Amino acid sequence: MNNNFYNKILSVLILTLLSFGANAEDNKEVNKHEYNFYIGNFDFSDDKQKAILIGFQHQNNDLERSTFLGNVSPITGGFMTVNSAVYIYTGIEWNYKISDKLKFTPSFAPGLYHKGDGKDLGHILEFKTELQASYSFSNNTSIGMSYNHISNASLGDKNPGANSYMFNFIKNF
Repeated sequence: MNNNFYNKILSVLILTLLSFGANAEDNKEVNKHEYNFYIGNFDFSDDKQKAILIGFQHQNNDLERSTFLGNVSPITGGFMTVNSAVYIYTGIEWNYKISDKLKFTPSFAPGLYHKGDGKDLGHILEFKTELQASYSFSNNTSIGMSYNHISNASLGDKNPGANSYMFNFIKNF
């Protein structure tokens, strides 16, 4: 992986973060949309197939529901790796506030995977399970770290799976 790619990704991430800083943090209106921008390492446990990924996820807080399992809400998102692998998904996440600043968010999302020049996961339909921990700086801004596993649940002839970790920047609007 060349440093030029890393520098481009870092520049885009910094510009994105700075553009969000222009918004007033003391906005008292209810934030209806949560956007999660993330960058990380796709399939970090496979030295031959690991690749940098960049992704985006949306959650509509109007659709959040309180259940016996916690607050559940729908999510939609996707990511792309430097090897042109693409995964788009939609699913649900559970939101657990551990404290005023700390939140734990597991999720499950089926999606469509295209390997590009990256890892062959064995099927177009893949399932993503994820754990995320995030820290809120304000009502509108959080950072976090997440880990996910993508697998086709043996729908294909092979099911190698992929383990990834990401750094998250979460913004509510």
